[in-house]
Amino acid sequence: MDRRRSGILLHITSLPSPFGIGDLGPEAYAFIDFLNRTGQSYWQLLPLTPTDPGSGNSPYSSISSFAGNTLMISPQLLMEAGYLTREEISEPPLFPLDRCDFSSVSPYKSGLLCRAYDRFKTNRQGRQAFEEFCHGHRYWLDDYALFVCLKNHYHGRAWGQWDPGHRDREPPLIAAVGNSFPEALEREKFYQYLFFSQWSALKTYAQEKNLRFIGDLPIYVNYDSADVWTHPDLFRIGQDKRPLSLAGVPPDYFSRTGQLWGNPTYCWERLQETGFQWWLTRVAHHLELQDILRIDHFRGLVAFWEVPSTETTAIHGEWREVPTIPFFTALLDKFPASSIIAEDLGYITPDVTEVMNRFGFPGMRILLFAFGEDNPDHLYLPHNYIPNCVAYTGTHDNNTVRGWFENETDPQERQRLFRYLGREVSGQELPRELIRLVMTSPANTVVVPLQDLLGLGKEARMNIPSTARGNWEWRFLPNQLTPYHGDWLGELTATYGRAR
Repeated sequence: MDRRRSGILLHITSLPSPFGIGDLGPEAYAFIDFLNRTGQSYWQLLPLTPTDPGSGNSPYSSISSFAGNTLMISPQLLMEAGYLTREEISEPPLFPLDRCDFSSVSPYKSGLLCRAYDRFKTNRQGRQAFEEFCHGHRYWLDDYALFVCLKNHYHGRAWGQWDPGHRDREPPLIAAVGNSFPEALEREKFYQYLFFSQWSALKTYAQEKNLRFIGDLPIYVNYDSADVWTHPDLFRIGQDKRPLSLAGVPPDYFSRTGQLWGNPTYCWERLQETGFQWWLTRVAHHLELQDILRIDHFRGLVAFWEVPSTETTAIHGEWREVPTIPFFTALLDKFPASSIIAEDLGYITPDVTEVMNRFGFPGMRILLFAFGEDNPDHLYLPHNYIPNCVAYTGTHDNNTVRGWFENETDPQERQRLFRYLGREVSGQELPRELIRLVMTSPANTVVVPLQDLLGLGKEARMNIPSTARGNWEWRFLPNQLTPYHGDWLGELTATYGRAR
């Protein structure tokens, strides 16, 4: 990332599709073609791991940090591969075109995947490739399939509430699960095989078009996950297998009680004893899927806010240090520093900046944050960007540029914005003006949410932090991304030296 380049932020689920949710099928390939035509170098995504309604369908809350989200499997590609018939996918329900209706999509997709598995069992098509996949991914896949089957057996209860033998992974009982649920285990592995097969083909196509994927790696994992169930010693878990402490952030300007996320914190002493092997395996896994990883809440890899699990807010926590230098030294022995982006937003202390500078990790600059105060030295004003950073108009957690301007700015903020632009502009004009600003900046890498390229308002926002409903649903409409958008983006990319 040491050359001037640009890309687009868009999650897979936001692609158009007749099947109710964006997937790895034809529209994903068409989007790669669009990025290629406009000279883009990057497609940035949100996490690809499974989601569930209990966590608001958030891609940052998953039962596995290794598995793929089976809702992204393309029915069209399953039909072309012979796992479904044309009749089975020809008349999907009338899903909304502009939203992911997860409550309707999940049972529909589950039914299609069951049919695909039944056909696989019958004709054994692709059996050798499936077995090779299972062998190559056994380091996470076996435990993941066991976890899903046992979770179904216990009607969705968290693993800490299972019978002690299953909860504590007593070898005889765990072995018995394989004998009791052989078909269910194979089914879960088959669904993962389908996801990884379709993803691998898409990534190969992207590489042919000289496009690189930027992925997103949440720093923490869910308590109710295959990861914590399989490796409780790597987390601050008590003898009763319940978390001793939880992750979050302390009180600040935005929240008087801080944020209590509910994820168990890591046992860094034990991780260091193992040579950080679990983390190295996790990063290696995701760098097989994607080319660059944005590590969410990067500061938690320098020091993290730990709250006793008995607390109901994040007020009574304390900062705990991480063996940062040994950790990143081990990480960079395996992977180049250029494969990591540090999400350094929020409360950042000098020790975090020192680590980023020491190892050369680029941080983030968010243009929407630049006009809240009258400060020409503001870190997020484009003239202050450094080359080794990734500049965004906004992220998935922000409103769109137009939505922000029309609904969140006050008169003083607008005045500072207009002064910086050199003229007054309308909400309709503003997204392009801010895209141009980040494109002209010294930042080597620029990433723009597709919503801003399309000039959309607050209705297209992807996520409102600290809210549980209505997030992660936005999709762009078929034919909404026009040749006009492509011509403008391509010209802008070439004009400011960011074309490949």
